[in-house]
This record gives sequence, structure tokens and C-alpha cells, in this order.
Amino acid sequence: MRKVKDLTGPGITDCFGVGGTDLGVTAIAPDGRLVSVFGDTFERAGVGGPGWRSPVVLFGDAATARTGIRWTGSIGPRSHYADQALDYEHDSIVRGRRVSTTIPTDVITIGREMYLHVMVCEGLGNVHWTEVHRSTDNGETWHRTGASWPGDQHGGLFQMLTWELGEDGYVYAFSTGFQRDKGLILQRVPADRIGDPRAWEGWGFRDGAWAWGNPPTVALTGAFGELCLRRVEDRWLLCCFDAGNYRIDVLDLDGPTANLYEASRGTVLQGTSWQHEDHDRGRVAQLYGGYIVPGSTLDDLHLVVSQWNTEHNWPYRAMQFAGSVPRPGSTPPPEADEPADARGGSGILRAVREVARRFTG
Repeated sequence: MRKVKDLTGPGITDCFGVGGTDLGVTAIAPDGRLVSVFGDTFERAGVGGPGWRSPVVLFGDAATARTGIRWTGSIGPRSHYADQALDYEHDSIVRGRRVSTTIPTDVITIGREMYLHVMVCEGLGNVHWTEVHRSTDNGETWHRTGASWPGDQHGGLFQMLTWELGEDGYVYAFSTGFQRDKGLILQRVPADRIGDPRAWEGWGFRDGAWAWGNPPTVALTGAFGELCLRRVEDRWLLCCFDAGNYRIDVLDLDGPTANLYEASRGTVLQGTSWQHEDHDRGRVAQLYGGYIVPGSTLDDLHLVVSQWNTEHNWPYRAMQFAGSVPRPGSTPPPEADEPADARGGSGILRAVREVARRFTG
């Protein structure tokens, strides 16, 4: 993959009060706009200081999705400032637990409604619970559906989530933990009951066979972070931050229940050290995320990728990369020149936890 452009930062999103931010999971709203949801956001370029909010929503022009997303607006009454999308206060007590931040994991459009899944955290990596919010006005405002799951649901594997709507009326969801040290499980829910926890069912192995309705079984072992499942042309693509190998991979699936060990899988972006970065050759320091941009094709796949220099707190931004879906036998990017734990994978999460203590500094 090659870098298309920076999506956030000075001269790009500071007109919305967005200096430093990350994530940027994106869907098309019912009215045709791009809705991109970002994580911990600050007014200055970096981490910390004034204007801490999360999540934050920016609207984009869908016609620019494959040339470099152009932002057209944000949530909130002030045209020059993107307000926090959800109603809560950072570092407050909620349900008897201290909540430092709420982090988005994925957004989906179903008919005229949009749904946002978030993790409610005390620090990063410590998830108290997850919940689903709904918007009936194209992502302008969000309200709780009442759907909520404890952080230890399914052994802590139902925290970081991605979902996609199938032609059969079900929403399929892969998930993992937020610690970058767990594999993936799969669940599904009828699209019209996405806000009903009782309607979710697992894809699990029992009595010698895989079947729906069983407790979910790990469908792919590993150490994963951010995930993005999308239907692109006639394929299901699962983009994942492979923290254990310090890279972003794309799995090309016949369907969500495909055998993930046998699926075509290729690396599109490789983590590296800061002195060896080369964004034109797919080498990115302290990378994570990897969200498929609506309008992508198999030959022109676009991703929103995050980058955080945890030593200097800048860059802390989202970027857009483009390339093609790896085909069997394709040549991967060069290998990282240092172990994953040195600049990415679980190492970046430890640094993130330390920096999180200084968010309000």
C-alpha cells in the first residue's frame, strides 16, 4: 500500500478543533455522507492538553473516498468545533466504576439508522463494559440502545468489535480483547435486533462440528487489535491489526464462517521503526487501526490507519492508504527491522497506558 494523505492534524482538521486524534472507523450514512468516528481527541497536535473528547465524528464527501477523504463538517452546533458524540464526562464515576474514556470500535448503517459500538474504559486496555448507540439522523446525534455487555463477556473476547450486514438479514461480528494479546471469535445477530443482547448468538465448535448457537469458539488464534469486516464486491474482507507480528493484514473470505486458517491472507502494511519509515512502500512506524473506506474495490482498497509516536506524542493522527487486496502468491512488504514488541504490538499498549495517565495534563 501507499499513503494517499494525512486525514487529521494541523492544517487539515484543526478547523474542527481536532489537532491530535486516532482511529476513524467509517461508514456511509443514509443521506450518503461519510461518517468517520475517531477516538481520543485533543485540540493540540498530539496527546494531552485541552479539548479532550471521545468519540468524535467528522463528516466527509463520499465522492472523495478513493482520492483522499475531504471533510465537510462535524457533530455539534458550532461549525468550527467537533463536539464529543456521546454524553459522559472523562474521569468520572459511571455505574460505580471510574470511566476515563469511551472508545469507538465500529459503526454500521442499517436502513435509515446507524449503530455505534464502543468500549467504556478505565485507562486503555481495561474495559469495564461495551455498549451500542443508535443514530436516526445520519450520525448527527447518538443515543444508548440499552444494549451492554460486561468487559469479561466471552472471556474478554467481546471488547474490540467489527461488524457487517449480510444478505441474509444477519449482522456478523468478529471481536477480540483490547489488550492486543487475544484471538478472534464470531457472533451474529438479526439486523432488526442489534440492540438486544439476547438475540446475539455465537459460532462455536461442539460435539465435533461448528454451529450457530454454541458458545463462541476462537476462530483464529493470535494477538489482534483493531478489526474491520466489510463486504467488498463479492467478497468479505477482514482487515486486522496483527499486533503480535506488528503489521496490518487483510483476509479475503467467501463468507464470515469461512475457515480463517485457510483463507487467503496478506500483509498490506508492515510496522517498522521511525528511522526506517517508508510510506510509499508500506512501512509505517507505530501503526494500528486499519479501517476499510466505503467505496473501496478489490483492486483499489483504501484504509484509515492510525499512528502514534508514544515517545514524543506526535505524530498522533489518522492517515489514508491505498493498494490492492493481496492475492495468493503476492509479495508482502519488507519485514520489520525490529521485534514487534519494540515499537508496536503489546509494547505500544504499555506506552499508551502510561501516556493515558497524562491525558488531562
